[in-house]
Parts: sequence; C-alpha cells; structure tokens
Amino acid sequence: MSERAADRRAADADRDGERAATARVTRRQLLGTAGTAGVVGLAGCADRQYRSPADCSAITAAANDADGYVPLPADEGTSMFRRGLRRYGYYPEETVPDAVRVDWSFPTNRIGHTAAKSTPRPTPDGETVLVASDTGRIDAVTPTGEERWHLETGASRSLGFHGTPAIVDGVAYLGGYDGDCYAIDIGSGDVIWRTTAREFGGAIAIGSSPAYVDGSLYLLTEHKHPASGTVWELDAATGTPTWSDDRLWGMPHPSPAIDCETGRLVTGSNDGVVYCWEFPSLEFAWSFQAGGEGGPDGKSMAGGRFNLGAQIKGTIPVYDGAAFVGSWDGRFYRLDLADGSEEWSFDTGDVVMSNPAIDPEAGVVYVGGDDHHVYALDTDSGEELWSANVGGHVIGSLTATAETILVGSYDTHLYALDRETGDRRWRVANRGHVTSGAIPRDGRIYYAERGVFSNYYSDEETTLEEPGRAYCLVADE
Repeated sequence: MSERAADRRAADADRDGERAATARVTRRQLLGTAGTAGVVGLAGCADRQYRSPADCSAITAAANDADGYVPLPADEGTSMFRRGLRRYGYYPEETVPDAVRVDWSFPTNRIGHTAAKSTPRPTPDGETVLVASDTGRIDAVTPTGEERWHLETGASRSLGFHGTPAIVDGVAYLGGYDGDCYAIDIGSGDVIWRTTAREFGGAIAIGSSPAYVDGSLYLLTEHKHPASGTVWELDAATGTPTWSDDRLWGMPHPSPAIDCETGRLVTGSNDGVVYCWEFPSLEFAWSFQAGGEGGPDGKSMAGGRFNLGAQIKGTIPVYDGAAFVGSWDGRFYRLDLADGSEEWSFDTGDVVMSNPAIDPEAGVVYVGGDDHHVYALDTDSGEELWSANVGGHVIGSLTATAETILVGSYDTHLYALDRETGDRRWRVANRGHVTSGAIPRDGRIYYAERGVFSNYYSDEETTLEEPGRAYCLVADE
C-alpha cells in the first residue's frame, strides 16, 4: 500500500471512529430513550403499517423491452447518480471527441475532506446542470455556463454536499453532510421540503445519493456513538420517512442500487459488509463480509463490533443477477444477488473505493483503485481484459460511453481511455484531484475536482491554495 493510501486510511479511521470505541450504549438504545432523537421510533423499524411498497412493474417492463438495459428509469423525467437504479454509469449513445478544451469552469469545492466530490447532474431535458459543492452551495447553470440560480443551504455548516442529486419531474433530491435531505425546485431554486437530521435519528451526514422508485426515495445516513448507518425510504412528496433499517455498522458512504427484476436493494458500508434487502418488500435478504482483519493498524470501531481494513465506500452496481463490489481489502467481487455468495474476486493489491461502470451489452465492468490503475474485467469470469495506469488513485466514478471510459485521477487529470484497449485517447490537466464522475451530454462533458491544499497530510496547518472547480469540456475543433 502507498504511503498516501495508508495516511488516508488512518485519517478515515480516526474520523469515523472518533470516540466510538468507548461507547457503552448502542445507537438503538439511545434512540429508544424518551424523546432523545425526536424520530418517534423510526430507526430499526422495517414493517410500519402505513408503508405502501413501491411498484416496480413499469421499470421491469421497460427493462424487458430493452433487453435488460434501461438508459433512464421508465419515467424519462427522472435522472440520478450513475444514471439509473442499477448504477451502471453507462452512456452508449454519447461519443467523446478526439480532442477537447475547457469551455467554462467556476470555483466550487473548498473543503479538504477527501471523500469523492459530487458529480454535476444535467436535468433530463438537458437545459440545466446542477453542481453541488462541498461548501453547501448548489449552483444551477445552463449548458454554456450561465447561472440560473444558486442556493446556500444548511450543509454549509458541515462538509457540504458529496452526493449527487436525483432529479424527478423538475425536483432535485439531495442529502448533505449536515444530516439533512433537501427537495429543491429546479426552476426556481426554492426548497420544497427539508427532512432534518433529527428525523433521521440524529444522523451526522448523508454522503449517499438518493435512488427513486414510484414516489419513494432510498438513501443512507451516517451516525456516530457508535459509528453506524441506516438505510431509509422516504416519501418523495413530503420527505417523511416510511421505513428504515439501522443494522449497518460503520458510517456508510455508498448509494443504494436497486434491481427491480431480481427484487433486490444492495449497499455496502465501512464495516466491509454488503447488505441486501428484498425489493420492494424490504425484508432483509443476506449480508456478505469482505476480507480485512483490522487493517495494518489493527483498529476496530463501534466498541469492537467490527474491524477496519475492508471498508466498502463505492456504490455497488447490479447486473446479470450479481452485485459488483470494491473493498479496501484490495479485492473486487462478484456476488450472487440471490444469496450473497461469492462468484469470483479480482485482486488489485490495493484499496478499491471507486464507483465501477458496467457495459451491460458487452458484459464488461470497469473499476479503478489506489494502485493507480483502471481495469476492464469480464463480468462472467473476472478475467482481466486490460489495465491502464492513470497516474494516481481512482476514488471517484468511472463512466462508460460508446467508445470511451472517462475517469478522474488523483494526479489532477481527467482521462479518456479507449473502451476496447485501455489506451489513452487524451487527458486534461486540472488543479486538484479529480474525484467526481464525468458526465457526457449533448457534446459536453461535465465534472468537478477537489480544492488544492498544502500540508494536508502533515502536522502543519492545512491551507486552501486554490478552490476546486466545476468544468465543462467541448470538442477542440
């Protein structure tokens, strides 16, 4: 493992595990005490009588009509992180130019937190691009970079936004590191509703990007004392929680993936566990523990309830009856969605925390890691088809287009790799680490970077040298 990876692992452990090891009472007990969290007993209750399960029939029918691949959910007014419920990050109708230039950029990220940055999200009609910042600000701009509006939120008091909005019928849904979830009118920038951290059982953060099905949102919240997490279902019209399950340990960062055909909802957490529920009933189905025996420093969290070393921070795409999982144990897994059994694993030798992309037509999954490489793997066998060195850690999202894989690197470049060979088509130099996804839309590519900091990995005072920017690339004719 690289020195920087080890430093980041230690920093993450210190942050996530702060005071958790000395906790003497579980979060479930805390939430059960009179009025402590103000959530009327929501956490841990998976079968409330007023819940109406989501209807997956339209999505399943659309998937069948498209031979398993749906570019967007059945409703074309809907868009979300990794493009859809299965989280493929796949744009087969988009092509990437042979050469690009920066058409516009503006400063957006200013916080040193190393979590991957929010991915700019074009609206389904392509008229507006939403850029969520780690300062807690949201900018709505036109494709050519003119501001439509901006909104300063309560997330400015924390680490801002790292998740990506889900967009449904002109409304953007986004969780912040203040522990609140926001519904925002895209036309005006007005907040329609805001579900507070108190309603989420005292959540300290939401790094998860919501999924949307049939009037319901699905996301994860992070908690401490002890370090743990909860998966939630919300009424998208009101923000009211309608179901939750707090069995997760560690402070979870992934976004839930949903496969309506197989009837599964899947996510991972910092305890190195993959959790799976039946969908839409949300009865718990199975769990899978990745490797890791406490990591190089032997630390444990939540009073020793689990060890570090196998954290699952990337969103898990679901395809062909399987879940595809990267872990800090250095391996990338294919798990059977039916029962969670391991079908194969691929050893990278270093931390894997990126969000993989899947080409469902070719049966190839693309994943990057801390070993500076991007891998193309056969989804059936796990066989390596190619690998490419991108000069730095890959902790953000990979995007697959008609001919190209787009991937950001810690070496401050955005790379375009040939999808068939892994050969570099081009790279664009930026300022900070490129850790958001890159989104192609109508001849433009949108992405964001982390700010530039001095002394971040030392004992000296950390200083912001230059804010990270949001970018739009166009063809360089």
